[in-house]
Parts: sequence; structure tokens; C-alpha cells
Amino acid sequence: MSAGSATLIALVAGIIALGVLAQLLSARLQLPSIIFYIFAGLALGPAAELALDTRIVSLSTFGGETTLSAVVGLAVAIIVFEGAFHLQVDRIREAPTASFRLVTVGAAIALIGTAVAVHLVYPEVGWGIAFLIGALLVATGPTVVTPILQVVPVRDRVSATLETEGIINDVTAAILAVVVFKVIVIQGETPADILTEFMARLGQGLLVGVAVAGVVYYLLRYVDLSPGDAPRNARLLVLAGALVAYAGANFLAGEAGVAAAATAGFLLGNADVPYEGDIVDFKGDITLLVLSFVFIILAALLELDALADVGWDGLLVVVAIALVLRPLLVFVSLAGDRFTVSEKLFVGFVGPRGIIPASVATLFALRLQELGAVHEANVLLGVVFLAILLTAVFEGGLARYIAEYLDVIPMRVIIVGGGRVGRALADRLQERGENVVLIEDDETVVEQARNEGYTVEHGDGTDTDVLRSAGADAAKIVVAATGDDDANLLVSQLASTKFDVENVIARANNPDNVEPFEQLGVQTISSSLATAWAIDNQIERPALSHWMTDLDRVGDVQEVELRNPALCDRPVREVGPELPDTCLIALVCRDGEAVVPTADYTVHDGDRLTLLGRTEAVREGMALCRGEDE
Repeated sequence: MSAGSATLIALVAGIIALGVLAQLLSARLQLPSIIFYIFAGLALGPAAELALDTRIVSLSTFGGETTLSAVVGLAVAIIVFEGAFHLQVDRIREAPTASFRLVTVGAAIALIGTAVAVHLVYPEVGWGIAFLIGALLVATGPTVVTPILQVVPVRDRVSATLETEGIINDVTAAILAVVVFKVIVIQGETPADILTEFMARLGQGLLVGVAVAGVVYYLLRYVDLSPGDAPRNARLLVLAGALVAYAGANFLAGEAGVAAAATAGFLLGNADVPYEGDIVDFKGDITLLVLSFVFIILAALLELDALADVGWDGLLVVVAIALVLRPLLVFVSLAGDRFTVSEKLFVGFVGPRGIIPASVATLFALRLQELGAVHEANVLLGVVFLAILLTAVFEGGLARYIAEYLDVIPMRVIIVGGGRVGRALADRLQERGENVVLIEDDETVVEQARNEGYTVEHGDGTDTDVLRSAGADAAKIVVAATGDDDANLLVSQLASTKFDVENVIARANNPDNVEPFEQLGVQTISSSLATAWAIDNQIERPALSHWMTDLDRVGDVQEVELRNPALCDRPVREVGPELPDTCLIALVCRDGEAVVPTADYTVHDGDRLTLLGRTEAVREGMALCRGEDE
């Protein structure tokens, strides 16, 4: 093996190791991993050039522009496919109107607004480069949005809207940027040709994506993939499908491959394919490695001349994009929808740019440099990377604090005890959109629970530091659900005294401990009595018992504090018709006393209403009672 090959292998291995380290730091510090990718890349490129007068990673490291373009393209195919695979139709239905407006009206505002801002700050580069930068910075891809949502568990409609916007904008921004570059920047044709070119590339990508998805689905569903190795072969087949879709469409038209990969991923992700769990896990691991590798490389290739060319004026463009255009397009797109003002502000704050702008801008800049347009290339690269860097660092780093300040994170529930009872309770709460963290000290149980998709803090729930690490400082409910009554009592006391948790509930495994627990001010559920109540309900109230068992599937029962002035000091006969259909007021609790209200019963501010009905109707009714729909 030559010295050059050995060096390249060592460098690639080092970059992958940095990517894994970035993932570990992200999980530990609860910050989006893209922040660490960017800083790692800057250290290998611009920072190394300043300190050592040479770059550890340069364009020649990977064989020049052609090789780099191929590597980045295949990586983007995997990343986009994986993101689209997770984009479920049910998730889109959480906020379909909002998602559609964001990727149409919102994208148009971002495109035109960014182009105007760039042209005002850098008039010498012309409208072509201004619109090229605008097209690239439309993208708020899943590569940066998803890591933020992993550490900021916002409500379903908020996360669904951001994820859908990111996937679709990745596709449209990549194609639009190529069209703008080809039609306006290179050929100097009129903008009227953009629509035709854009639709042609998008259409080709969609057709190839549908065809590849159909073939892969047929092979997975109806062809024997070898009984002994079927899960592995299914994983490899799906990965090959993503690459073939991208390469096939790209062969027909540049960047149509992004649309093909996204289409194939979306169709297969929403189809009933076998071995889906294995496929998801495999793709997730591959995507993390590819994403970290490519992001670190692209950040390392950033030229200091590009940053020097954009200067401080580049900050003006980024500020306009992040603090003016983004909130504007969000409020315009979400006007009249069921999002609260706080949720709109949060969506307006979270608009980081990711892998698509970085990869495409790098390749365009190299092409412009070949054409002698060095200043234009530097402005393109500098503005795009400055936008990526600043939005990723500030929006990613501050997203959790902004979400907490705006109160858009659902109620945090900590369940101490990851056994059957704790996981069953976590299932029901998570189905309602709550933010649940399990605490468990048995490593086997921790591994099992994490494999099933739960968020688990490994440690002893009676340890103050473990409770704090799980988020007890911000928890509204702590449930002590272990099989040890002494541990449950200690957890309850710590939650009440150390963390001032609003609602603490303990499981009493021994019925004789219920009274002592309650004398200490702990809300207590006896396991044996709970079982007896469940059996009694099956005997005496079977229909209600079955309905309650299927909560969040066919219906829901929720208690909410009345805070909407428009509903206060009015009788139930007037409030009821204002609630959604199939949502009823079952109980009203005032001063600790619950009553079944008559039609003439007047509800007041601060009353706690128990709403009963279909799941979505109950949730809309809760928002109305809180005054969130005003």
C-alpha cells in the first residue's frame, strides 16, 4: 500500500471517528449534532490552514471536483431517502394545510426575499447569483431539523410541519438551484424558462422514484429473499434502491436524483414492507455515518477567501433571512391555522440550513471559479456557509431554551421504573403526545426499553442527580412505579421536596402501604386495588371499560384548566356547542370538588373541566379551553 493510500485511509477513518464523537457529544449535551460536524470540519480545513499553513482536508484529498461531486451526490441520496422514509402520511395529516403553505407560499417568500437581501448587500454579483443563493437557502432540510427535534420534543403538529417542510424543501431547493444556475447564471436566459426546466426535472425525478419504489416493493413483498438472510437482504435491497433511484434520475437530468430518492423513500416508508424495523435501524446508522462524513468534508473545504469576501455584510444577509424572512413566511403560511402564537414563533425561529445548500453551493462555487467568476463564487459560498453555520449553531443551540420559554414542549413526565407497568404507562402517555422519560437502573431493562423506542435515563431513581439529569427540574408529573415500595416512597419525597414537582404519584405494591403513603401526602395507587377495579369494571361496565382501554385510538378523556375568557362565566348549555363535535364536558372540578354539571351550571376561570369524546375533538377542545385558538 502506498503512503498516499495509507494517509487517505487514516484521514477517512479519522473523519468517521470525529462524526461518531459528534453524535456522542450531541446526545450528551442535548445539542444538534450538525454543530459539532461544522466545527470539526472547520478545524480540519480553515483553522488548520491558519495554524499550520496547510489544510488537513482539501479538494485534492478526494481526487478533485468530479470525485467529490460523486461522493457527495450518493451521500445526499442516502440522506434524503432516509428522511423521506420517515415521513409518514399520518404525520403530514397532523398539519396538512400548514405544511402545504410552507413549501409553496413560504418557499416563494424565502426565495424572493433572500434574493433581494443578497442583491441589496452585494449589488455587484447580479440578480443571477442573488437568486441562486435564494434558491439554495430555501432548504431547511431534515439533516438539521431532525436533530433539533430529537432534543426538543415539541407537539406533534409542530414537529410534523417542520419535518414535512424540510423534506420537500430539500428536493425543490436542489432542483431549483440547478435550474437557476443553468438558465440564468450560465446561459443567461430569461427567468421565464425556469418553470419549464424545474417541472421537467421534478417530473423525471418523480417518475424514476415511483418506478424504483415499485420494483423494490415487489421484490420485498413477493420474491423469496432467502429465508436465512431475508432481513439483511431486505436492508441491502432498500439501500441499493435509494442509490439506483438517485443515479438513474441524475443520469436523465442533474439534481433530478434528489426528487427520485425522496419519492422512492416516501413511497416505501408508507408501504407495508416486510422487515421494516430492520430497514429503519440499518438506514439510520448508515445515514448518520454518511451525514457526518459529508458535512465535515464540506465544512473543511470552505475557503477563507470566501468568508473574507462576504465580510460583515454577510451577517446582514443571514440576519435578514433568520430574523425577518423566516418569521414573516411562517406567520403568513400558518395564518388561520390551529397553531398558537407561541408555536408560530417557535417554527419561525427554527429554520436552519443543512446538507443540500452546503453540497450544491460547494460544487457551484468550483464551477464559477473555473469560469473566472471568483468573487461571485466566494459570495455564493460565503453567504451559504455563513447561513448554515449561524442558523445551525444559534437555532440548534438555543432551540430548547426558546421552546421552554415559549412553552411549546408538552408536559414532561418522569416514570421511575422501566418494567412492564412503567412502559405500559409510557405508551399511553406518549400516544397523547406527552414527553416521557423512563428511569431504570437495570442495564438489561434499559437496553430493552431503548430498543423499543423509549427515552431512558440509566440510573437509580432515588438519586437526586439522576432525577435532575432526567429533567425533574422541569417535570410536571413524577410517577414512582418500581416494584419496591420503599424506593417509590423515597422517589416521591425527593420529587416533592427537592424539585417541587406539581403532581407526584406512587405505586404501592403492598396494599397495607397505601394509607402510610397518603398520610405523607403522596398520591398512591395500589396495584392490587387497581387490578380489582379493572376486573370490576369489566363485570359492571364492560362497554366503558373497553372504551377506556382503547383511549387515544377511538377516544380520549382529558382534564384541562379553563383559561379562555370567552368561555368563562357562562353556563354549560352555551359552552358545550362551542366545543368540537363529539367532545363533551363530563365533570367540572372546583376547589377540589368534582361535580357532573347540569346544563345551567356556570363554569369559571380556573375550573378544571374533564372532556370526553373522540381523540382529536378532545385535543381541539383542550386548546379552546386554554385559549390557544384565539
